[in-house]
Amino acid sequence: MTGPRYTPLALSLPATVPFVGPETQERARGVPFTARLGANENIFGPSPRAVAAMAQAAAEIWKYGDAENHDLRLALAAHHGVQPENIMVGEGIDGLLGCLVRLLIGQGDAVVTSQGAYPTFNYHVSGFGGVIHTVPYKDDREDFGALFAKAAETDAKIVYLANPDNPMGSWHKGADIAAALDTLPAGCLLLLDEAYVECAPEGTAAPVSADDARVIRMRTFSKAYGMAGARAGYALGHPELISAFNKVRNHFGMNRAAQAGALAALQDQAWLAQVTAQIADARGRIAEIAAQNGLSALPSATNFVAIDCGRDGAFAKAVLDALVDQGIFVRMPFAAPQNRCIRVSCGPEAELDAFSAALPRALEAARRAG
Repeated sequence: MTGPRYTPLALSLPATVPFVGPETQERARGVPFTARLGANENIFGPSPRAVAAMAQAAAEIWKYGDAENHDLRLALAAHHGVQPENIMVGEGIDGLLGCLVRLLIGQGDAVVTSQGAYPTFNYHVSGFGGVIHTVPYKDDREDFGALFAKAAETDAKIVYLANPDNPMGSWHKGADIAAALDTLPAGCLLLLDEAYVECAPEGTAAPVSADDARVIRMRTFSKAYGMAGARAGYALGHPELISAFNKVRNHFGMNRAAQAGALAALQDQAWLAQVTAQIADARGRIAEIAAQNGLSALPSATNFVAIDCGRDGAFAKAVLDALVDQGIFVRMPFAAPQNRCIRVSCGPEAELDAFSAALPRALEAARRAG
């Protein structure tokens, strides 16, 4: 019997995904979650205008999407005050990460990221044979000074930095990151993931020209815009790098309904303002729930809050498991010492009420087990 002849690299990789989805957990449990607070989805939902646009586009879903994402790129360029040549649209930030890594990383090439930062970047790097170097968080924030220094040490081709950060919700002033760019080694690209920037305080977005060849910034409609299931994201970067995406991207990867929905969502900034206000209120409620249980919530500039459980990762995992047993889906950071926390997504009152009721029982169960 014969079969496919896999590459040595493919044979060396585990057949896993960076995140175990809530649907997978629900199938294993045999019941749905009461509160879905672990995937950092925007439970407040997308703009009604986006929903209507996607419904209308569904009638023409027999058509491929526009391979050039023309209308959406033009609208995004106008929104950011850049040229369409500075914009690349793709299947969420995850899809764009895969394209960027494919463009720049080959067998043995170095990249730098924070230990415990967004694992999908690492997934793509490993998939193309790259070598991942990490630096620890500093005071629960990504340390861009240490990241840049490690890049110089390892001759890295990409440095990954999320601002605001997932999984901790922490952030830097964008001006501080921009000022540090002079210490970025020559030939190294800063991949600045700004997925949560619409939820963050004014001044968090880095004031970097889209024509600055040292940086590529990535944004998404999955978080504040509430369209995670549509898979729509975009990159802002130098025209030469943006054009290079056309060498490797899936040209018909964007579906027609997602294109229409993203365009309508972008045009409804009033809805975005309403949702970001709801997210801020929910962050406050999560912090109150934590305090009521003797725990502390870390300051957050995202649509989730990291709650310090006060002990180590094993205790936090026991709290998480006890929450899941009660139908509350949450996640936690992967690496110590950040894994002393659980991460709770913002959501409407009913979901947070369910979390509030379950947390004392989860803490009690974890303490008994420990």
